[in-house]
Amino acid sequence: MEHGTPAQIPSSMSAMLLTGHGDIDKLAYRNDVPTPTPGAGEVLVCITATAKNNTDRKAREGLYPTKDKSEMTSFAMGGEPTLTFPRIQGADIAGRIVGVGDGVSNSRIGERGLLDFNLYPDARRDINLTPDYYGHGADGGYAEYVAVPADQFHHVANPELADAELAAMGMCSYQTAYHMMTSARVSAGERVLVSGASGGVGTALIQLCRIVGAIPYAVSQREKAEALLELGAEAVIDRGDLNTFVERVLDATDGAPIDAVMDLVGGEMTDRFIDTMIHDMKARTTYPRLSIAGASGGNISEIMWTRIYLYQVQIFGVSHGTREEAEQLIAWIRSGQLKPVLHATFKLSELHDAERYFVNRSSNFLGKIVIVPDSQWSEHGARFSLSFSDQEAR
Repeated sequence: MEHGTPAQIPSSMSAMLLTGHGDIDKLAYRNDVPTPTPGAGEVLVCITATAKNNTDRKAREGLYPTKDKSEMTSFAMGGEPTLTFPRIQGADIAGRIVGVGDGVSNSRIGERGLLDFNLYPDARRDINLTPDYYGHGADGGYAEYVAVPADQFHHVANPELADAELAAMGMCSYQTAYHMMTSARVSAGERVLVSGASGGVGTALIQLCRIVGAIPYAVSQREKAEALLELGAEAVIDRGDLNTFVERVLDATDGAPIDAVMDLVGGEMTDRFIDTMIHDMKARTTYPRLSIAGASGGNISEIMWTRIYLYQVQIFGVSHGTREEAEQLIAWIRSGQLKPVLHATFKLSELHDAERYFVNRSSNFLGKIVIVPDSQWSEHGARFSLSFSDQEAR
């Protein structure tokens, strides 16, 4: 598809619509969805790739309760739920600007870029108190086009990066990872334990630790150790056998306590993570810090509060991040300091298959799944697909 003039933009587009809370049958592929029109201060993006995040599944299944454990709901940080149906999910959008709204220069048409996925509640650059995002409170990237704020679609020329690779470095994972670190004030030389290390946020944390000079210790499966070590992990601790977990972490650090934990797992693991920080308080030079941005291992953890306040463990709940952090990440992408960890691409029309693959992923899964519109598949998706990888392996 050529990019340039509004006359080339169709009145309708293909998109995957989330029609309600539930299983993947609530995702309906349509070819007659009206193409959005950019408003004042917005750009219209022809989407070439959108990275899949676990939050897509959790929002679809209504797994974000904050009071009633059995409640089927989603984000309502601003007081009212913003997920309404039908909704186009997909937060980490890469593509090219094909149209602009009032107040945006036509010179931006043709730019390739990456979206800062946040729906910010105000213009503040250093705080984001009611986090929401494209693909949840507004339509996102599981479509052919999207209209987004011009100042949040960041130009990334980098010819060495394919569009699917750029989407794999999307803000939903990388900004969450970076905000986990800035909240816990992670600094150079500190030992950082990264749980869920093979996923999008985990692989981002490993890279970001190295950029700021911290030392990441990855918690994952044994089969993924080689890839995580190559990515920058100092050591990989098998998440199995909880009874010996703390000892194995301390063996990896030569007995030194972990300075900060980046927890994406929750459940019964959280207590063990705390143990890796408090086993020898005399050896510490800073307070133990626990950043939490996920609960893949369980939404409820049983922890003795005396362990928290007597050992002065500082806990940070993290959801999304700030404009300043997004701009720093874009700078690192442009400079080549951050690298994509792309697992595979799927066609937009095959999102059901991608969802099943994501939930039942095998031990060789590392990094991001990226969804590519069918109309862009031959140019931006085919060479990263699972079938293409299988052919190459043969």
